[in-house]
Amino acid sequence: MNNLSKLVAEAIGTFILCFIGAGAICMATMKGAGYEGLLGIAVAHGIALSVAVSATMGVSGGHVNPAVTVGLLLTKRISLPDAIAYIVAQLAGATLAGVLVLAIFKGMVTADGASVVETAGLGTPAFDADTLTMGKAILIEAVLTFLLVTAVFGTAVDPRAPKIGGFGIGLIICADILVGGPLTGAAMNPARTFGPGIVAFFSGNLPAFWSQHAVYWLGPIIGGGIAALVYDTFIMPKQSS
Repeated sequence: MNNLSKLVAEAIGTFILCFIGAGAICMATMKGAGYEGLLGIAVAHGIALSVAVSATMGVSGGHVNPAVTVGLLLTKRISLPDAIAYIVAQLAGATLAGVLVLAIFKGMVTADGASVVETAGLGTPAFDADTLTMGKAILIEAVLTFLLVTAVFGTAVDPRAPKIGGFGIGLIICADILVGGPLTGAAMNPARTFGPGIVAFFSGNLPAFWSQHAVYWLGPIIGGGIAALVYDTFIMPKQSS
């Protein structure tokens, strides 16, 4: 498998997650209470990730997330140059998703006449700085991503894993959003925040984007890295000498 096919697969997989995820949030914002709500948004993300991982697993490994790529880098399952290329591809796919979500929802308004894109921040995960400190937001994202990357290792990386494609990974994303969505947006994925967020920022719909963005790199990478190291050290079967 050549590197280009792997990078294209990672870009497309991340595009699927970010387009459906951000789009579902924008749609829920436009339709208001009673349309989707938290459960609908969680299910949309879970199904999208299940499909994205399953569709790309045989080509690129189905990372679709810089935090997953860093976890595999830390456990020596991907080289540093390949990891960097994967992350660039993931960010590109996420940004393209943000551009298309903006193109679709630009000009649409909520029931009270507010801009859907501005109200939803183009579906970019965010937290209320009046309720959460940055440290607590990082902690929440780290814990949620720890669970996600544990699921990745347990259902995809471990040679004993059941052959269920991305289904288990999608389920933990859905569950994580039900807990963390109202708190931090439950990104668990730097690309999920970066793609829609950078488009929203440059289109004038999310001026505060950079003030919170570090949370969505630090939390997922810390949590995902710890999960990868714990699984690799204590759970992964060791090769006999």
